[in-house]
Amino acid sequence: MHLDLTLPLANPVLIFALVLFIILFAPLVLNRLKIPHIIGLIIAGVLIGPYGFNIMVRDSSIVLFGTVGLLYIMFLAGLEIDLNEFKRNTLKSLLFGLYTFLAPMTLGVSVSYYFLGFSLPTAILLASMFASHTLVTYPILSRYGITKNRAVNITIGGTMITDTLALLVLAVIIGTSKGEIGPDFWLQLSMSVLAFIALVLFGFPIIVRWFFSRNEDPVMQYIFVLGLVFLAAFLSQVAGVEPIIGAFLAGLALNQYIPHTSALMNRIEFVGNALFIPFFLIGVGMLVDVSIIFRDTETIKIAVTMSVVATFAKYVAAFLTQKSLGLSKNERNLIFGLSNAQAAATLAAVLVGFNTIIGTGADGEPIRLLNENVLNGTILMILVTCTIASFATEQSARKLALLEVESEDTDHAHSKSRRLLIPVSNAKVIDTLVGLAVLSKEKEDKLFAAHIVRDAHDRKEIAEAEKLIEKTQKVASETDNRLETLIAADTNVGAGLSQIVKEERITDVFLGSHVRKDPTDNFYGNIIRTMLNSTSANIFISRILQPPGLTKKVVFVVPENAEYEIGFPHWFPMMKHLCQEIGAKAKVFAGEATLKYLGNLNAGSKTPLSFEAERFTDWEDFLILARDVTKADLFVVVQARKSYISYNPHFEKVPIFLTKYFQDINYLLVYPGDGRDTGPALDYRNPSLSEPIKENFEMLKNIGSKILKTK
Repeated sequence: MHLDLTLPLANPVLIFALVLFIILFAPLVLNRLKIPHIIGLIIAGVLIGPYGFNIMVRDSSIVLFGTVGLLYIMFLAGLEIDLNEFKRNTLKSLLFGLYTFLAPMTLGVSVSYYFLGFSLPTAILLASMFASHTLVTYPILSRYGITKNRAVNITIGGTMITDTLALLVLAVIIGTSKGEIGPDFWLQLSMSVLAFIALVLFGFPIIVRWFFSRNEDPVMQYIFVLGLVFLAAFLSQVAGVEPIIGAFLAGLALNQYIPHTSALMNRIEFVGNALFIPFFLIGVGMLVDVSIIFRDTETIKIAVTMSVVATFAKYVAAFLTQKSLGLSKNERNLIFGLSNAQAAATLAAVLVGFNTIIGTGADGEPIRLLNENVLNGTILMILVTCTIASFATEQSARKLALLEVESEDTDHAHSKSRRLLIPVSNAKVIDTLVGLAVLSKEKEDKLFAAHIVRDAHDRKEIAEAEKLIEKTQKVASETDNRLETLIAADTNVGAGLSQIVKEERITDVFLGSHVRKDPTDNFYGNIIRTMLNSTSANIFISRILQPPGLTKKVVFVVPENAEYEIGFPHWFPMMKHLCQEIGAKAKVFAGEATLKYLGNLNAGSKTPLSFEAERFTDWEDFLILARDVTKADLFVVVQARKSYISYNPHFEKVPIFLTKYFQDINYLLVYPGDGRDTGPALDYRNPSLSEPIKENFEMLKNIGSKILKTK
């Protein structure tokens, strides 16, 4: 068999292997030189490309994978954005979008027309290229875990505004050059764009809910999501705008259905960051012709001018945004870093301008709207701006990440880390329990899985336990979480689990609802009843009938005096985090005093939950809540053990109501604990606690003292 090893390489197997090794080693080598890994991939593309050592040709396969990578970046930007924060920052995003469009347009037209000597249409088109930008450095944010920062949300929203306006300018200039601008042009463009946006934002969610509710296979879900992204990108082209707009809107449409800590989200990020996005960056590098610097002074003049104008204008926009919105210096630098990189939209604009013929010269050569010098200058500008953007984003992201770690959030004031236990006994509910625990946990929390065998010498029982534990580990690893596993022996399963709770200082236990074998069987079952009586950890009893990502609303019903329970400021932040992870609305039914306390606790949080509040105290009329709960909701019922201060005798009827009248409803029963099993992890006397919590703790002690004196 003859192997062709001549350059450029033609063997597809060798080409793909080479690219993979570049993706692996280029960042490692350049990281030692403190160069961001994104620049490492672009430089690698320069070296292996046709203008470097000509190892590879930028053929259709590179273009294909690069296009996928670009769309992936925009899709992830829409998917990972905090929708609540995005809504709160809509006007701020609009302001930044206008700044980052008008500043480059104003400066770009002036410099291109008066300094570079281009015609007015060419100057306007060139300025629109400065105004657009690509979120090339967005993967850096994911690595530092600050994708929910307000500066990021503002920049992403502004990106869509400035890119849309820039591409609109491109369409108008090209249309004017070809004599196609008229009333029909504007009518067709506006109608097609509006129809496209409506289809993606309102039609896609309906399709997603239908598919996810019927298919739980992770591979099928991933392929389905990827298919929707490219369908949206294609529909965007049909509507007359760039496909990156469609990919971003697809991310927004799917945002609430793919929780950020879910296994599906983990797969989406992994494939994109490991393969498609690096391909895009390498492809950008392969466009750069470094030899231009040594052979054409006009190109150098244009490239330097374009790079300086684009960078300065983007910094001005970031500076104006900082002063207008009162942002920090690090947030300003992050906005600048994200918005300075010129790539996809800029490249699309220059290629369209280069291919647009506006006349014929005296020598018979075609006169292009953008000449070859501008094309080559644009390629160099892409390299320069991507380099500057990478350094700026890397430095500001690192500083903001450190600030977030150092800042104390009242959500975590009560505990440095929680210890979540998932008792494993039924293989059918493992996915649900692990998913619920993962969605409720913070980064520093620890996961445990435990199984109790009745006979430690029964090999068959031990083997079955190991299979269950292994499956639990696999499900957790799919969400990029590690859990510790425990197998213990006890003739009483509930007692065995209770012992594990005490020995491992477990703070929270996630249980599946008891499967009743006959009508006379107790709602809770022996295991749950034993744990409620013998442990004081927070216990969550769930029956989830649909994927959490499909939850539209979380309805809480909280008893009076619940705010006096020591475990109250422990479970509520967990449930708040759950709501924010799945992007669901929240409604709370509680007494007036409890709602006031909730408001104080929530307001003191760095990431407050927006919820609707309604007064409810009559637990005898519990069934009235059925009108506010649908099959698409999660019904969270807060209970209390008999010895606790918020206990209500009507709690005894709740299981009957849930069984008879809420059969098709997803529910979660919450039994707050008092921390006795968890040692120092739940020390609510910590001086860093917020004032409302400390006041309630003192009130609880006074109430307890009075009860003891009475007795």
